[in-house]
Amino acid sequence: MQQFSYQLYSSREFPPLTDTLRMLADLGYTQVEGFGGSYNDLAALTDGLSKAALTMPTGHISLDMLENEPDKALEIAQAIGMKYVYCPHIEASQRPDNAGDWLAFGQRIEKAGEVLRAAGIGFGWHNHDFEFVPQADGSIPMEEVFKGGPSLSWEADIAWIVRGGADPFDWIDRYGDRISTVHIKDIAPEGDCLDEDGWADVGFGTMDWKALWSALSKTPAEYFVMEHDKPSDHARFASRSINTVRAL
Repeated sequence: MQQFSYQLYSSREFPPLTDTLRMLADLGYTQVEGFGGSYNDLAALTDGLSKAALTMPTGHISLDMLENEPDKALEIAQAIGMKYVYCPHIEASQRPDNAGDWLAFGQRIEKAGEVLRAAGIGFGWHNHDFEFVPQADGSIPMEEVFKGGPSLSWEADIAWIVRGGADPFDWIDRYGDRISTVHIKDIAPEGDCLDEDGWADVGFGTMDWKALWSALSKTPAEYFVMEHDKPSDHARFASRSINTVRAL
């Protein structure tokens, strides 16, 4: 039976975390994915996970911590029992604008994961939309990141690929062997869900998740994480989304 995970960032505006964990367990989730704010109290987090019978096999850890506090990053990952850690983002002001600098950024990310990889923890990059937008020199940032980081695993956020103007099936076909975790999210029809930044519950938007699921099943992806960047009701999102994916 397929196990499903949930990115706790989706519930950041609906505290307390203990209630969220119980809600997710009741809906049938067996896993969650962490992000920066969820690690503030590791003891409380591990206790909450244990009481809800949930695991956290994947998590996001910032580039700043990975580079400047690698031992702390490792401590967090090991305390929770993570199998994979993903660097989740880079601010717009820090993003390169040409092929050579994006390749160097891939090298930088590769190096940032050395401590984790040495401890047997998988490490990679989580994409947004900007990695798929062609640069002035014609390069595609995600391709250069992969060149610079040959061992980087990929947490493929499929809806962000679409928002970046790219074809997710093409990327799954070409780089599917890198995918270890998938973010499952949906895009609302144009003009809908504006209060939720144009995102939708999985199965209630424009993404062809049946076809995508078929394509992703041919990759080594191990973890499937529901995410919504700004739900107005996290329980609604969590419930509708897991029910959609169960039926695929």
